[in-house]
Amino acid sequence: MAVTLGQARRVGYTCLKALLRFAFMVANNLVAIPSYVLYLIMLQPLRILDSKSFWYIEGVLFKWLLAMVASWGWWAGYTVVEWGDDVKAVSEDEAMVLVNHQATGDVCTLMMCLQDKGTVVRQMMWLMDHIFKYTNFGIVSLIHGDFFIRQGRTHRDQQLVLLKDHLEKYYRSRNRKWIVLFPEGGFLRKRRETSQAFAKKNNLPFLKHVTLPRLGATQVILKTLVAPQENGTPSGGDTVRKERKSKGLQWVIDTTIAYPKAEPIDIQTWILGYRQPTVTHVHYRIFPVKDVPAEPEALTNWLYQRFIEKEDLLTHFYETGAFPPPQGQTKAISREMTLSNLWLVAIQSFAFLSGGMWYCLFQYLYHCLF
Repeated sequence: MAVTLGQARRVGYTCLKALLRFAFMVANNLVAIPSYVLYLIMLQPLRILDSKSFWYIEGVLFKWLLAMVASWGWWAGYTVVEWGDDVKAVSEDEAMVLVNHQATGDVCTLMMCLQDKGTVVRQMMWLMDHIFKYTNFGIVSLIHGDFFIRQGRTHRDQQLVLLKDHLEKYYRSRNRKWIVLFPEGGFLRKRRETSQAFAKKNNLPFLKHVTLPRLGATQVILKTLVAPQENGTPSGGDTVRKERKSKGLQWVIDTTIAYPKAEPIDIQTWILGYRQPTVTHVHYRIFPVKDVPAEPEALTNWLYQRFIEKEDLLTHFYETGAFPPPQGQTKAISREMTLSNLWLVAIQSFAFLSGGMWYCLFQYLYHCLF
């Protein structure tokens, strides 16, 4: 089939745009990540004198870095529409966020849609695969205090012990509030067949759009972070705000990410922007932690039920293009998540100015010493 001149031009434009975006992303990383590290090295005396202020500043810088990642998708037209409960109502409380996992772009989507949720981004902890430690962003996550979990049955018990120790050491000392994890333990395409075989063997529901979650990390987080007594109430406006407590995990936020036509965005697409503008849909449901069972068998059933519900949500979305309305309501209400282009430009400018400042400083020191 012959390629027309118009088609060739579109392909050429897409390739050029992808190349320019990739060059910008590399430059962005080369100035932003070293600047983050250098700022925190310079602030080590403050960490000794006033650790609370130090981690506050670190959190602000961390949020800006995540906003830069979000901007790559935002400027490519990869936007987010939110459904379900309004998580802003619990943004100042401690919460565990359970997310389905389809592709590397899921993390980027979360980085984007949580930007406008108050202090959440700078005070959150991520649980992620240990491979992420060796990426360009790995040093940032190490400093921030995220936990890298090694997958596989042979590592499972040891990893859960390490997770418990990590939470006890870093979660409260760094004033973390939200902890994000992907209970499926891997991407949908990699785990679906194994999960379906396990479900068939154990007379569990057949799931197509999600996989059966693993219990370990969820159980450790609940045991470690939940206070002895919790008084959380179902989500919704003033009721939520009145029940806030200063310490202890109070909420579980069940988060479901859906992509049009079940075609997830991966990190390469997010960076290069060669896909047409896409709206990703994110559904939230908030549960008071007091309603989450503590016993392993009951917790397993509760967690399975959440992912069975995710399956139903995604099935409805792929059939209709929208999530179903909450029980007792006739219409589901969506909210378009927005970012300020001016703010994104400001933090990008700060990153490049910081990179230039550090370069000049090291040049000056080099000439002074040599």
